[in-house]
Amino acid sequence: MRNSSRSVLILLAAFLVSALPAHAADYPAPREGTWVARDFRFHSGEVMPEVKLHYRTIGAPTGEPVLVLHGTSQSGAAMLNRDFGDELFGPGQPLDAAKYYIILPDALGTGKSTRPSDGLRAKFPRYNYDDMVSAQYRLVTEGLGVKHLRVIVGNSMGGMQAWMWGAKYPGYMDALLPMACLPAAMSGRNYMLRRMLTQSIRNDPDWMGGNYATQPKNMQNHLLYYGLATIGGNEALLKAAPNAARGDALIAQRLAAPFTGDANDVLFQWESSADYDPSAGLERITAMVVAVNSSDDERNPPEFGVMESSMKRLKNGRYVLLQGGPDTRGHGTTGMAKLWKQHLADLLQQAPRLK
Repeated sequence: MRNSSRSVLILLAAFLVSALPAHAADYPAPREGTWVARDFRFHSGEVMPEVKLHYRTIGAPTGEPVLVLHGTSQSGAAMLNRDFGDELFGPGQPLDAAKYYIILPDALGTGKSTRPSDGLRAKFPRYNYDDMVSAQYRLVTEGLGVKHLRVIVGNSMGGMQAWMWGAKYPGYMDALLPMACLPAAMSGRNYMLRRMLTQSIRNDPDWMGGNYATQPKNMQNHLLYYGLATIGGNEALLKAAPNAARGDALIAQRLAAPFTGDANDVLFQWESSADYDPSAGLERITAMVVAVNSSDDERNPPEFGVMESSMKRLKNGRYVLLQGGPDTRGHGTTGMAKLWKQHLADLLQQAPRLK
């Protein structure tokens, strides 16, 4: 995975994810760009005169537009690895770049888009998912001139934002594929562990109110605690660490990896989800929806029944639950597109064009 701040997935579950070239030989190399949103207004009322929004595109602008949204602490580059992009963007694949114009933004606060580490540090506006979606919409409509999207594909944070897109901009897309998420309030273990991670950073003496000269030395500890609790899959972790010696070795390996991100960026990214709750807008969604989760997802356990009840409120929705096992990754299972790409292909074949 390429990512300017190295994703939490790399820091915490690298033993489950292959470190591979950024794009496959059989689809065009991504083109990168940055568009500046002027006078960007946050949900808090704060306004920044300029917000840089970085993005990558694959395929020609004459293709059907597709938006692909990444997870927390990642960037659009994280969707270009072998398990994800190489399964989707090549010839004959569901998002064949010869047919589609694939847009992969770096969300506000991540990657090469405007973020706290650019200079404001802890004084950066406390953005939330609504701000991130608004920024994505401005990029796609004002920056890239896209009138309508064929589909939005989102994983983890990107999946949550896909739900928000559907309710906030109904009719702007034909289809939604939200994955590894729930269309409900951030709550339970998912919320509390995020809160513990961000409080651990804020209470770290080296954080110094966000005005540190060097990165807090305990960042790797903070992220490892959170990651082992919320991603990787129980069976996969047991397979990787079947005894104490292997477990100790795995922990040592993860702790030895350098933290190459920025503490303020990480803090703001994880705090941005606190007020997430798209449930009130489900009836507004006009797009066809296929929601994909996995049975081993530590953050979104299927026994909650949220997906089943939510599907009843959609005009046209279907729920797919992938079966977890020793070769899946818990919350990271949907990062393996081979497990669900046929559902995306079916969605694209069946979803009516709303414009």
